[in-house]
Amino acid sequence: MSTQLLHAPLDLATIGPASRYIRETRDELLTYETEELAAVRFSIILTARWVASDDETAERRAELRGELELLRKHYGDKIDEIAMTYGVQQAIESRDEVERTVIVPFEAEPISTPSRSAKQRDYSEEDLGL
Repeated sequence: MSTQLLHAPLDLATIGPASRYIRETRDELLTYETEELAAVRFSIILTARWVASDDETAERRAELRGELELLRKHYGDKIDEIAMTYGVQQAIESRDEVERTVIVPFEAEPISTPSRSAKQRDYSEEDLGL
C-alpha cells in the first residue's frame, strides 16, 4: 500500500464498499458524543445556578461547588476525547454547537433531596402496590 493511498482523503472508490457504512457509523457515534457533551454542559449551567442561589445552605453550596468542578473537568475531558477520536476541528465544531444551543430555563429548580436528619420511612409491600 502506498503512502499516497494512506494520506488520501476519505473516498468511497479508494476504500471500498464498506466505506459508506463506516462513515455513517462514525457520524452516528459523533452525534452521540455531542449529545453527551450537551448533557454535561446542561448540568454545568444548572449546577452553577444552584451554587449561586441564596436558597441553598452554605454546606449544600460547598458540595455543589465540588460537583461543579468535577463536571467542568468531565466537559474538558469529553472535548479531548472527541478531538482524539474525530479530530481537533470536529471537537471545536461540536463544542461551539453545544455552547450555542444548550440553554437552561430560568424557572428550573433543583430537585429537593431529603435531609439527612429526616427519618426514613419503611414502606410495606402494600404501600408499593405489590
